[in-house]
Amino acid sequence: MSVWRTKSIKDLMQEARDNEKLKRSIGTPELIALGVGAIIGSGIFVLTGVAAANYAGPALVFSFILSGITAGLAALVYAEMAAMIPVAGSAYTYAYASLGEIIAWIIGWNLILEYMVASGAVAAGWSGYFTDMLSSVGISLPAALVNSPAGGGLVNLPAILITALMTLLAIIGTTTSATTNKIIVAVKILVILAFLVLGIPRVNPANWRPFLPFGIPGVIHGAAIIFFAYIGFDAVSTAAEEVRHPNKDLPRGIIGSLAISTLLYIAVTIVLTGLVSYTQLNTPSPVTTGLLAAGVRSASLIVGIGALAGLTSVLLVTIFAQSRVFMAMGRDGLLPSFFARVHPRYHTPMLTTIVVGAFIALIGGFLPINIIAELANVGTLSAFFIVSLGVLILRRTRPDLERPFKVPFMPWTSLVTMAFALYLFFNLPRLTWIRFAIWMALGLMVYFAYSRHHSVLARVEPSPLPQPNPRPFSPLRPFFISCPALAPLFLRLRLPWRRK
Repeated sequence: MSVWRTKSIKDLMQEARDNEKLKRSIGTPELIALGVGAIIGSGIFVLTGVAAANYAGPALVFSFILSGITAGLAALVYAEMAAMIPVAGSAYTYAYASLGEIIAWIIGWNLILEYMVASGAVAAGWSGYFTDMLSSVGISLPAALVNSPAGGGLVNLPAILITALMTLLAIIGTTTSATTNKIIVAVKILVILAFLVLGIPRVNPANWRPFLPFGIPGVIHGAAIIFFAYIGFDAVSTAAEEVRHPNKDLPRGIIGSLAISTLLYIAVTIVLTGLVSYTQLNTPSPVTTGLLAAGVRSASLIVGIGALAGLTSVLLVTIFAQSRVFMAMGRDGLLPSFFARVHPRYHTPMLTTIVVGAFIALIGGFLPINIIAELANVGTLSAFFIVSLGVLILRRTRPDLERPFKVPFMPWTSLVTMAFALYLFFNLPRLTWIRFAIWMALGLMVYFAYSRHHSVLARVEPSPLPQPNPRPFSPLRPFFISCPALAPLFLRLRLPWRRK
């Protein structure tokens, strides 16, 4: 059985139609809210100040522009794939159609890092902001119930409760969760606009000098650091089978949400560095620092409401997105079939959503999030790289496919996206690579022990004809046997030591 077998786009589309149990109920406004909800979390209230203080100074605005352009290129790539293959699963499905089953499995496995592990960190962060807001009004929760065992407590109960609530909303229905998300995103944007309205009249242009304290290298380094503020727009593509007009609405949702988020990041950066010197922004709450320096006494309350709204929307969207990826993998047989079941009343993958919510609750409630959350970046970068490569491959192998949206300036758009993803990956901490290698080894064990044999394609794949002559001996044969995913590539090479 070949691990490089691909699934035709025609089959993917037909399966989506045959299994049309999800309700097509959302359009462009809901998709944009979904993207903004996933992109803008507490990072806009934290990352802007930290990056300005340590990397770029007031010139961080150029870092956001540079990073936004790069994320925009990735968004264009996603938009072409989403319009061409409007099927649930996002990067996992695109890889299955273009690069093969083993790559699709690796991407699906890595998306767990991007969505589920990161969601646990978000839930724990939500608990921290919620506890701080209660403390500001004189209400103190028992330390044992707001800290994980690693933090000296018994359980992070608020993290578990907010995860349970968001899981329930994701189960009840796509329309309900999309409407709720729009309300939360509206609150978040209103808080950001309130910060801008309060801050603009109090800006002191003297704080923008020096404008380039770390030089051009600082701007580039800052762009690499704050690039992760843009991750999340790919969650829009996971809703493909619940969109009324996916060919048009998906590209609009992906590009629109990224454009809005970029403008908000730039505006907050300009105002924040104008309120206070960048040297004073290396704090856990730089926006609060800026507002307090400008004389706004209610700064903590404003930032707290915005951060809670931001984290809530991120949690809801990531639960939604991860359950759709699992559903697609279950439908393909790479995961047990119950992951693909859709509730007849709610028209959502109910059991899958419950499983996702339970794992997120366990991570947020009991595990030390600061260590495992770093792995979320690896999942995102691998997805960006694979989707960009998939677009290049399909442009060459299937030029006949209908493309409602086409990426401009190809192949350079994909190549630049891939190059930037690799640059960021190799700038991650070495310890993150080690953890990622362990995670990948575990994923490959699951694939070769279960998924490869239960794949839907494996059931219809014809048995190979017996070969009368054994393959000639190669000194690298033991290596190939130990790495079955790489064997088909290398065993076909004309190696100099092979007998003729």
